[in-house]
Order: sequence, then structure tokens, then C-alpha cells
Amino acid sequence: MTRPPMGDSARARGLVAVLLGRFVRVRWGYRFRSRSRLEAWQRRRIRSFLRRDLPKAPFYAERTSATPRRARRLEALPVVGKSVLLEHFDGLNTRGVRLADALGVALEAEHTRDFRALVDGDVTVGLSSGTSGRRGAFLVSPRERMLWAGTVLGRMLDGPMLVRLVQPWRPPLRIAFFLRAGGNLYESVASSRVRFGFFDLTEPLEVHRRELARLTAAGHGPDILVAPASVLRALALADREGRDDRGMLDGGPGAASAARPFAPGLVISVAEVLEPDTAELIRSVWGAPLRQVYQATEGLLALTCEAGALHLNEESVHIEREWLDAEHTRFTPVVTDFDRRTQIIARYRLDDVLRVDPTAPERCACGRVSAVIAAVDGRHDAVLRLPHRDGRRLVDVFPDAVRQALMLGSESYADWRIRQRGLDVHLALDEPAADGAERAVAALEGLFERYECRATVVLDEWVEPDPGVKVRRIVHEEGVR
Repeated sequence: MTRPPMGDSARARGLVAVLLGRFVRVRWGYRFRSRSRLEAWQRRRIRSFLRRDLPKAPFYAERTSATPRRARRLEALPVVGKSVLLEHFDGLNTRGVRLADALGVALEAEHTRDFRALVDGDVTVGLSSGTSGRRGAFLVSPRERMLWAGTVLGRMLDGPMLVRLVQPWRPPLRIAFFLRAGGNLYESVASSRVRFGFFDLTEPLEVHRRELARLTAAGHGPDILVAPASVLRALALADREGRDDRGMLDGGPGAASAARPFAPGLVISVAEVLEPDTAELIRSVWGAPLRQVYQATEGLLALTCEAGALHLNEESVHIEREWLDAEHTRFTPVVTDFDRRTQIIARYRLDDVLRVDPTAPERCACGRVSAVIAAVDGRHDAVLRLPHRDGRRLVDVFPDAVRQALMLGSESYADWRIRQRGLDVHLALDEPAADGAERAVAALEGLFERYECRATVVLDEWVEPDPGVKVRRIVHEEGVR
């Protein structure tokens, strides 16, 4: 076996140092005494970002060339969205990568299911899911991958897992990822002490259930299960309903008594909104701690702490709030990412709607003062917009209200989807009971009555979602004019 060149070896050690440094800072550092101190620290990060990183992207270099570096201010930058990111992709990254090249690499990876390809030597390309319109690409450098890995490991691992991680005589931690696309970003956590397993969601879920059963029976089941909320829900339901048949999945009748139950030590929900009923199901079936990672193409935005609160990742991102209600409980986030130096994310407006509790204390029970999100209500197009009964204005019906209404009758159906088309609200139910459809329609009509708006509820046939596509229970397909 030949030794790597000294340059490559030094670079690898440098990347490991980046990961370990971020792990230590996330795990034991970043402890601010007050919210005001966190905000002062963020202001220093913003000034550094504006001076050092922003001018490296041609899009911003052209717009700030006449402004002295010391006078540059974040609020002077334009607020951008996905259309701008795609139109000016070449100018919004600092490596000169063209959108056509990035999309070519990403689409080839989707076809071949090999996600190791890089651009510009060492840059990983990710492909957004395309559920909100045109497909987009994002770029991540090795350093940024290490920062991501250090943040996730530092925030997600509990005490016993951390102890096991540093004891070389014990088995490595096994992490199972259920995702549409694998890649260098997630494999950054792999090492001799962390084993990574990728379960491709373009394959039938039953195939993965058999593999999980096989690994568990052999004593190699994953310690950490990472998957979209809808996949976690399906796995938990199958585990709850099929425990007596577990042995059949791993070798036939009679093996059930010898098979070990699947019992992850930690469950992490990614990619989709984790709804309360799904969270309750997961906890009841596996009894494991449940964490949520709120991540978008634009960066790692929020993570659950050990006390169960979803904190904005304000140690890496600055988030401006565009309030959607007078009570200041729901807002659209405008994100600036300090860690991203390859593809600049500055004042990027997301489609999501975040909800906060105005009465929440400044300091969480975990000790952090970073903002706590009460819920990720979903995208803007998950907000139903219906005419008020007076006909003069529109009423926003937010996803949490819709979910609450439908949860009241959830024992009458297994799952549901809603799509607004004009003034019609189309409802599809999975395995409804005899009165399931009637109760669901009544629940929605009662909700719309309370909101003093009007709509026609239309029942559609249930269609099983594609396991490789991000599930969205509520979609507003077209605006009401």
C-alpha cells in the first residue's frame, strides 16, 4: 500500500482538525451568558463575512466595489431567492463553477446512484429535491463538510454515545441514513469510530426493512437512525404492527423468538417537517430520544437540543425575520450563512414558515440562548390562502391549524394529504374508516368556519407517495386571485 503524498496527508489532518475543533466548540463552547452577547458576537461574524468572504463572489463584488469594506452593511445587500440563485449561480459561488456543470454532475449521480463525483477538484454537488419548482444545485467544500459533521455530531450525540465514541475497544457507532441521495456531505462523519450506512429511498422500503432486520439479528443494527419524518413513521408503524413476524423477515417462521428487536439508541428526523403525531408514534414504538435537524439547501438551520427544544443554529447562521402576523409568532426566515465560503448564502429568503413562542424564556433549559423554534410550519405554499366570508380579503390558514384539526379524527384514517387549488381544498385519506371521510371533512369545515373563510372540500383518491420525493402533506398549488 503506497503512502499518500505529504500534501494530501497534511490536508487530511487539517480537515480532521476542522471537524474536531467544531465538535469541541459545539459541544462545550458557544455558551453565551445572554442573548445580547450572542447578538454582539454575530455582529462581529457578519463584519468579518462582509469583508473577507462576500467580495470573493462576483455577484457581490460587482455590487459592493464602490463601497469601502468598513462601510459594508448586511442590510444593504439585496434579499435573494431561488430564482436569483439559479440565474446568477456562477456569480454566487467563489470557485467559478457553472450551473450547467454542477447540474450535470448532480443529475449523473442521481442516475448512477454514485454520489462521489466532485467539481473543481474537491467540491461536492448536491441537488435540491425540485418540489418547489426548478431543480437547483448547491456546492459544499471539504472544510464545509467537516464543519457540518462536527456540528451534527457535537449536537446530536448523547453522553453514553460520546463515551463509546472515544473508547477504541468498543464497537463503533453505526449510523443509518435513509435518504434519496447519498454523498460526500453525509459520509463526512465516517471513520474507524463511526460507521455509515446509506439506505437509498429510490428502492422499496420493504427491502430496507429486511436489511435492518438482518443487521439487527446479527448484532449490527444501527445505533442512530436518520431519515425523513415520513420514512420514520412508516418504519415505526411496520415495526409496531409486525413484531410477531420479525423473524420471518430474516429467515422464515420460527426465527421470531431468536431475532433481536430493532431498537435504535437515537432517532433523528431530517428533510421534512416532524409533525407531533409522528413524533409521538416514534417515541412510543422505539422509546429512543428523538431529535430533529432542520436543514435546507441553504444550510444547517436548526437542531434539537438535549432538552428537546429546536434551536436555530445561530452559531453558524444569522436569520432575519419577516413577520407574517401582527402577534409576531410566525415568520419567513432570511438566512445569511457564516460557514459557507464556496457558495455564498447572504440574505436568502426561504419558502418556509417558522413559528416561535413569544413567551418563551431567553435561556433554554439546556443553557443555550439561541432562539427556539416552536415549530417549522412548512413552506409558504403549505399555507392555505382562502377568501374571508366578507369577500374583501384573504385569510391565511397555517399548517399547524390544519394538522390540529385533522388530528382530532386521526384514529379514523391512517394518513392524509391536502392540496389547495383555487377555492377548492382537495383532501385525500389513507385507509379511512367508515366515518373517516365525513369526520375529516367536518373538521376542515369547522376550522374554516372558525377562521371566517370559505372553501369547498373535495375528496380525492389516496395515492401512495414516491419514497424518493420529499413528502409534503399540505400544498397550496395556486394562489387565490
